[in-house]
Amino acid sequence: MIIVGDALVSEDVIERKFICQLDKCKGECCIQGDAGAPLLHDELSIIEGLIEKVRPFMSDEGLKLLAEEGFYTRDIDKDLVTSCSSNGACVFVRIESDGTAKCSIEKAYEEGKIDFKKPMSCHLYPIRAKRYGKYTALNYHDWDICGAACDAGNLMNVPVYQFLKEPLIRKMGKEWYDEFEKVAEDWGAQNSN
Repeated sequence: MIIVGDALVSEDVIERKFICQLDKCKGECCIQGDAGAPLLHDELSIIEGLIEKVRPFMSDEGLKLLAEEGFYTRDIDKDLVTSCSSNGACVFVRIESDGTAKCSIEKAYEEGKIDFKKPMSCHLYPIRAKRYGKYTALNYHDWDICGAACDAGNLMNVPVYQFLKEPLIRKMGKEWYDEFEKVAEDWGAQNSN
């Protein structure tokens, strides 16, 4: 782990390569998994306030789940996560005509209906952020459904942290990202020999 400011960053965030290939994975990260997308406590009130503007973009199954269970729950570790249907799909999943799972929150954002892009955990993926005391741990989540994304990242030589610049800045701030980028470049130079 590398310490930058108040973050503990896994070396994989620097060393691994990644460029999301949504056309290949079809958004499986929004459907598979052992629980819904992790949510920050602050995101509950944000999403609650935007839910009426997001509803028109939700699937019938998502709307039914929303009515029956709400948009969030707690997982086995008591962490806040989005509700999921019996097939594992997040409450906010909408399946496009080409079979790709997309986020109804992000769709509302893209249409200019809301100013919240999507939950932080979704925006940061494949990095998972977890708080440990005064530190935020940023770890790369290795999942076989992202094989095409890893292949593309390797082909184009794009490290995870560069692919996720926007969400890392959203999570940690521009000053932190600039400092981390310098550390990552030094790390890469030292470890390429």
